[in-house]
Amino acid sequence: MTTNKPEFFIIAHNIRSLFNIGTIFRTSDALGVDKIYLTGYSGHPPASQIAKVALGSENSVPWEYQQNISSVFKKLKKQGVKIVALELGEGAVIYNKFKPQFPLALLLGNEVRGVSKPLLKKVDSTIYLPMYGQKESLNVGVAMGVAGYYIRQYK
Repeated sequence: MTTNKPEFFIIAHNIRSLFNIGTIFRTSDALGVDKIYLTGYSGHPPASQIAKVALGSENSVPWEYQQNISSVFKKLKKQGVKIVALELGEGAVIYNKFKPQFPLALLLGNEVRGVSKPLLKKVDSTIYLPMYGQKESLNVGVAMGVAGYYIRQYK
């Protein structure tokens, strides 16, 4: 989408809320994401709840739905894309110590369960956002925005 930025993709896997999908679209537009891959049971356009939050970005950000995330991983890895999960857990690096390598795809997981352990074994890196309050996570769209803007500062 943006010619002066390295390729940046989003993989949204098993995102249950269509409002969160709308947020992912709108934030992806702001970040100049090249493409969103919606996988698993993630909803996809056209849907009024997505449109309500996306405010037209569902029409301007390229996207593709694939139920099987493995086919998306295989396709992206074949293109040399580094897949980075946004998830708390063993081996994860705090997001602001991570040095992105492009092309890059940021993997977002389910709002409650996150990214599954089997999927985490298939990614190139895992990053996390530190939590200082009582909750263990942020809304998936908010977390994507924080990590996405950090990643996007690299060329």
